[in-house]
Amino acid sequence: MKLSVIVCSIFLAGVSGFAPASRTFLSSTVLRETVDDKTEVREYFNTEGFNRWNKIYSESDDVNSVQLDIRTGHDQTIDKILKWIKADGDIDGKSVCDCGCGVGSLAIPLAQMGAKISASDISDSMATEAARRAKELGIENAEFYTSDLESVTGKYDTVTCVDVAIHYPTDKMSEMIGHLCSLAEDRVVISFAPKTWYYVLLKKVGELFPGPSKTTRAYLHEEEAVRQALSKAGFKVAREEMTATNFYFSRLLEAKRA
Repeated sequence: MKLSVIVCSIFLAGVSGFAPASRTFLSSTVLRETVDDKTEVREYFNTEGFNRWNKIYSESDDVNSVQLDIRTGHDQTIDKILKWIKADGDIDGKSVCDCGCGVGSLAIPLAQMGAKISASDISDSMATEAARRAKELGIENAEFYTSDLESVTGKYDTVTCVDVAIHYPTDKMSEMIGHLCSLAEDRVVISFAPKTWYYVLLKKVGELFPGPSKTTRAYLHEEEAVRQALSKAGFKVAREEMTATNFYFSRLLEAKRA
């Protein structure tokens, strides 16, 4: 679910009137107060959200210019992770847990590089589509299943969580990172929408133009808080990147066990 999913598009996170395919805020204040984030995300990415994001996370021509820009940004983030791993040259035979795998944008190429993949998504539609794509490519070293992030268990050499943090409110972000780190023997790779004055401003502007579609809430996170959560769990940031297109913004951190 990239997302949780999340595609970190801050402007689009609020302006559904301009970009109906984005992960935006619920247009109803009542729904915001009565539906918890996890239920909201699960329902959205099993229905309307799946149809929208499955097109974005594909080579479909049935996308508008904004959606194409988001696809480009997401692809750039995935490429940066793959370049890190290729540079290390040791992923073959290693275990990787991809939390919030979406349609397999990262899990599938990692499997093709020889990693043993355990990938999950809160959306059954997303996990099923990822499994379908993997099967179509003849991939046998990857398992895809439906689960929320907190229910994922086990120990893995590497744990990845790309464009999912946007669905986690600030007070739950540290706990989420702690859980990811508890699964990792060596490395955690995580991306999030950075909370800067500029992105906060875009988000506030976007909230002035709610669209009619039921979508999901989006949360920005201060980088220092993310780094502190990683440090508290015994991890130190080793590499970092930033992806910013017109409508996609994602801060990427790789942390190694200290």
